[in-house]
Amino acid sequence: MSAWKRATLAELASPDPYALATGPFGSAISAKNFVEHGVPVIRGSNLSLDVGVRLNDHGLAFLTEAKAATFKRSVARRGDLVFTCWGTIGQIGLIDDRSEYAEYIVSNKQMKLTPDPTKVDSTYLYYLLSSPEMVRVVTGQSIGAAVPGFNLGQLKDIAVYVPPLGAQRDIAGVLGGIDDLIENNRRRVQVLEEMARTIYREWFVEFRYPGHESVPLVDSALGPLPEGWSAGVLDEIVATGKESVDPSTIEPTTPAVGLEHIPRQQVTLDDWGSAGNQGSRKAVFKQGDVLFGKIRPYFHKVSVAPIDGICSTDAIVIRPLSKHWGQAVFTVSSVEFVAHATQTANGTKMPRADWKVLGKWPLAVPPAPIAESFSDVARNHLTLAATLMFENRRLAGMRDLLLPKLVTGQIDVSALDLNRALEEAVA
Repeated sequence: MSAWKRATLAELASPDPYALATGPFGSAISAKNFVEHGVPVIRGSNLSLDVGVRLNDHGLAFLTEAKAATFKRSVARRGDLVFTCWGTIGQIGLIDDRSEYAEYIVSNKQMKLTPDPTKVDSTYLYYLLSSPEMVRVVTGQSIGAAVPGFNLGQLKDIAVYVPPLGAQRDIAGVLGGIDDLIENNRRRVQVLEEMARTIYREWFVEFRYPGHESVPLVDSALGPLPEGWSAGVLDEIVATGKESVDPSTIEPTTPAVGLEHIPRQQVTLDDWGSAGNQGSRKAVFKQGDVLFGKIRPYFHKVSVAPIDGICSTDAIVIRPLSKHWGQAVFTVSSVEFVAHATQTANGTKMPRADWKVLGKWPLAVPPAPIAESFSDVARNHLTLAATLMFENRRLAGMRDLLLPKLVTGQIDVSALDLNRALEEAVA
């Protein structure tokens, strides 16, 4: 620790005059300025409190190049850190080689820091400021109640201890290496899901299933279907879970899934909490059930439960019949079904999906052997995806254990046997 030095973020910033800057003031950037393609804008939804996310490139808004050129001080590039200054204080992002774009504009609720590469490694600084202690420092200084704030002056004055650059890069390499493994597993999950979804569309939309060449098409209420198939509705291949429980009456460590835990555009559940001593009633789900967010902001959130547990009653627990499991999973997670849930929701302030409507979703029901064959394929793909996600939970646990100790010098990075630690984490 003797070689570690104390410095403020202002002292670690690049000499560039815009190294520490906020986004444009007021409504200079608003929805009316957004276009389909152009220079991306980083908003609160693109940042996270979760270590390792760095920057979420999904759901980006864009400005024309001409409009973006008017916000010179708000440009964030590779190596820059981005912070939320109004809203969810403590969120931090890093623009690096994982980011889809090399240049962004930060919104009026964000601010950015360009580190001086001769003083501090960007990735190390990202992990340091993501550590629990530093997040507490930031959130403890927030101002306001309804909409918490944290301003540029406060950011500049944050003091940290940093080791020599070589040690910074070694620490960033260890933590980044774990996150690289996690990211690689996420990509493999996406590939597995996409493969299963492609097979689903081939079999159940295009009717190009094994042996289809010798089966004639016959007329039905849904149009031409392979002989032996029938025109049905979703209720014929699934049931809905009706059981609920007060979590204060069950084991506090019982897995609990909130809508915030269910990932976007992915059916493999990768996060959950524990029941604790919450008082509100929760729905009960079993491994293999499908959790479907039933209030409008969450209709696109659909996941297969890899465990037994409880979940928010704002999720519909869908229990597919065993032989139709695969078809049910990819039907209710399809773009078309999610759009239908959105269009048929009831209510104004908080529209909710109505299963009495959703259960009547028309679909082609195949003979049992075809349904069972696809369910086997889907289970194989999604079981492997779930295994990768369980591995990621263990890796993230190890990273979260190492992070505060490495960035404070409690563990000497030169003495760390990372390979052994990784083997133990995924064992």
